[in-house]
Amino acid sequence: MTAPQTQQTGQTQQADAWEALVATALLGTDRRPVPGLTGTPALAGAAAAVDRSDPAAALLAVAALSTVHRRAGLRPATAPAPASAPPNPTPEPASDDPRPPLPEPARRRLGMLLADRSASAAAAATAGTAANLAELLPQWLGAARARGFRAPAPLLPALLDAARARSELRPDAVALAGPLGRWLAERNPDWRFVLRTVPEATAADGGQPPDGDAIWHEGLFAERVTHLTRLRRRDPAAALDLLRSTWSTERAEDRLLFLDALQERLTAADEPFLEAALGDRSKNVRLTAAELLSTLPGSALAARMADRARAAVRLRRGPTGEVFAVEPPAVCDEAMQRDGIALTSPTGRGERAWWLGEILAAAPLSLWTRETGRSPELLLTLPVADGWGDDLREAWARAAVRQHDAGWARALLGPPPRPGGRGGGRASGAPAKLLAVLEPEERAAWTAAFVEVHGLGEAFQMLGACAVPWSPRLGAAVVGALERAAGSGAYPWSHSGVLGMAERALAPEDADRVAALASAAEGGAAWTETFTRLAGTLRFRAAMLAELG
Repeated sequence: MTAPQTQQTGQTQQADAWEALVATALLGTDRRPVPGLTGTPALAGAAAAVDRSDPAAALLAVAALSTVHRRAGLRPATAPAPASAPPNPTPEPASDDPRPPLPEPARRRLGMLLADRSASAAAAATAGTAANLAELLPQWLGAARARGFRAPAPLLPALLDAARARSELRPDAVALAGPLGRWLAERNPDWRFVLRTVPEATAADGGQPPDGDAIWHEGLFAERVTHLTRLRRRDPAAALDLLRSTWSTERAEDRLLFLDALQERLTAADEPFLEAALGDRSKNVRLTAAELLSTLPGSALAARMADRARAAVRLRRGPTGEVFAVEPPAVCDEAMQRDGIALTSPTGRGERAWWLGEILAAAPLSLWTRETGRSPELLLTLPVADGWGDDLREAWARAAVRQHDAGWARALLGPPPRPGGRGGGRASGAPAKLLAVLEPEERAAWTAAFVEVHGLGEAFQMLGACAVPWSPRLGAAVVGALERAAGSGAYPWSHSGVLGMAERALAPEDADRVAALASAAEGGAAWTETFTRLAGTLRFRAAMLAELG
């Protein structure tokens, strides 16, 4: 018998013996005796020496012997004969990347940010706090990319693994990886997302972006949405043509998100496509198409909504002056439903109030200023009959956000709050959404005034709408509000959301003021630890940005 045949026979015997052990374990030693073992004389002898006075213990002992034999007793197989085909040629190297390498301190910082969680202690010792490195990585990647650096080759595997796990990192990570990252992705299926990720076009990224047509037809859904969104920014007409080319074959949930990509640079050229989408078989697609059409003041849908709004809301002269009279629609006819007005409210609101709100939110805001000759500020001061005032203001707020009308958003928000002043900050609708319509500087100033007067309790979403890093005044307002919260006896975790945001959005220059609050120890040990952590994180950010130059 040849050596391979002998080995095959031994393996067969070993498998049979293991099956016998499994059968005994399943049936029980009271129904089936503990089997012996074969394969080698040493194994058979060891199995025979097992004390069988206790069948259950004997079974476990024999199973242990068999397990050791199975793991350690295998012999290497005979190597196959060499193939006649020539070996694969050495692959071509990656294209040159002309971008400068990272400075050495920045390279070490990237290694720290990419390290496992077990390295966080070392990072904390360096920074003076337990900074959340995972949350600082996106900021580092964006800053490094903006400065035109390329990622160091030894760190590319860890960088691509991080981007694989977190899709929001991919644009910056792929851009920093450059040609070498794409070369690696061609050889590692785990990183194939690199070949389908289209980075924003910048001169510093190096290399050419992947083939957009291949991404659209072969990429994952998130990659297709990203590609469509970026193409929309560069060439709106090409993006619309691309979407048209596969629209009829897309799933309903995909069509819905693809429509969202058309929000950027929406023009009258998109109206025919969106009008056709009003007849889509998916309700959500119809509603989204109607919402997009309502942002086009000259669209046919906007004109139809304006006619309905005129019929529902009229400015009349009452005994004490002018007043808005409101008469909501009595029914929601087929034409209204086709224009995106649902029969019933998803929140359980009264039907007529719901229909009224949908009409007013989709009607052009210029309708009211043009036909009354009054500014938004004056219109908002006029009384509304029969208790419809809140409905009217809420619908106008939705329209201001949808139509990106800064004048109406400013009027609905009201003037920035003042200490001891009246009003300010409790506008109809979502203030954070209204703020997002304003320019970043005005947004930050209004939010700072709100925090100075009202504190942080209602400010989380407003702060999230502000540009990062926060302006000096907004940063000072947040730090001051945290100081007041510590002095009032509140717990730090009641402001955990704002604190997490502050670690990423406060300007690093605020570190000294935060550290001073920690030294004062106002609010107890919990606040001392909180301020120490925040100050340390700000210093960590200052160091990592300085290392990038």
